[in-house]
Amino acid sequence: MIGPDAALARCHDLVELARAAGADAADAVASASSSESVSVRLGALEEVERSESEEIGLRVFVGRRSASIATSDFGGEGLRMLAQRAVEMARLAPEDPYGGLAPADALFQGDGVELELSDGAEPRPEDLRGAALATEDAARAVAGVTNSNGGSASASQSVFALVTSTGFARARAGGSHSLSASVVAGEGGDKQTDYAYRTQRHRSDLPDPAGIGREAGERAVRKVAPGSLPSGRMPVVFDPRVGGGIVGHLLGAMTGPAIARKASFLIDRENERLFDNGIRIVEDPLRPRGLRSRNYDGEGIASVPRALVEGGRVTRWLTNVASAAQLDLPLTGHASRGSGGAPGVAPANVYMEPGTASVADLIADIEDGVYITDLFGQGVSLVTGDYSRGASGLRIRNGELAGPVAEITIAGTLPEMFRALVAADDLEFLRGIDVPTLRIDGMSVAGQ
Repeated sequence: MIGPDAALARCHDLVELARAAGADAADAVASASSSESVSVRLGALEEVERSESEEIGLRVFVGRRSASIATSDFGGEGLRMLAQRAVEMARLAPEDPYGGLAPADALFQGDGVELELSDGAEPRPEDLRGAALATEDAARAVAGVTNSNGGSASASQSVFALVTSTGFARARAGGSHSLSASVVAGEGGDKQTDYAYRTQRHRSDLPDPAGIGREAGERAVRKVAPGSLPSGRMPVVFDPRVGGGIVGHLLGAMTGPAIARKASFLIDRENERLFDNGIRIVEDPLRPRGLRSRNYDGEGIASVPRALVEGGRVTRWLTNVASAAQLDLPLTGHASRGSGGAPGVAPANVYMEPGTASVADLIADIEDGVYITDLFGQGVSLVTGDYSRGASGLRIRNGELAGPVAEITIAGTLPEMFRALVAADDLEFLRGIDVPTLRIDGMSVAGQ
């Protein structure tokens, strides 16, 4: 796999080749990754896999016209042909009044924060196998587990480099380690599957494999013999594993491109109190060892910690260069970049601050409700805010978790859900978007 210095050098070369071919401005992105994983099933080795990929992309501007193109050929002649082709494509493209590179005076400067994105560890295949076996063994040992879909352990490394003709040139390396297990509980026609996994930047931060396996087994067992429940409006409580999706919908509607396209239910709501005053949603891109940590975004703008929801209101739209120009807003450091195409928008390390009530206290006064552990389907519109998902989980009766329920639908609108949302105190940093257990009263629930 190409290293950060070599990736940066290739990006420099490609930008210079583009300028020589007639581009007025250009940026180049190189990305590379390597991973090794070991999978086991029923205590036996099932698969050992190693993969590597490298790609470099170029975006060029000829006046207000632009084009982008990517290749896996890092050779000198391949890059020269890529640059020429990109410029030729740009000359034939329609004009875009908003496209462009971030201005030089807005670019990230300095050394940034040490983010500890990689521990440099490359576990041996036998070590990965041992971890995968330990994870699956613990899952299979849970009473009621009847079969296994397998356990796995993996390690990966990645490189990202960005060079712009306006003077930005940076590269970063990262890594991750993962453990997972998926098992089956029940017999005959009532078989239920569930899983557990963890991913961390440093191997030493992974929890014990037995804990991950036990979680997978217990989740599968508690789903056996599901029932349904009467249709009606009732409190719905979201497990943190699925509750992050609610914040994800908010973030999607907050992006500058969605606002510019008039494709967001948040349009004209920027001054509206969407949440209770106690709800605060924060972005922390500078968290050491965070899964989405970064000092700068995909256009070279500094990433900074900030509140995205404060006092119940959204604080700003999330922009890249194009959407900031179209909306006449400042750059916020949220551009996301792949090797090909124009930059998108994505935040980094978002979490909802925890509330003060324990999960037990959060559900204590619920006479009849549902605790959601799984969501299905894509019935969410970021244009209208309508929300409808298939779901399964556990019934709540008289303040306690009761038996499993399945084949239900929960529905509402995102603004109504935000206003009714209450957070528990059990926040953990496990994903790119983290939330505590969430309660939303008054949602429509359809059973059988």
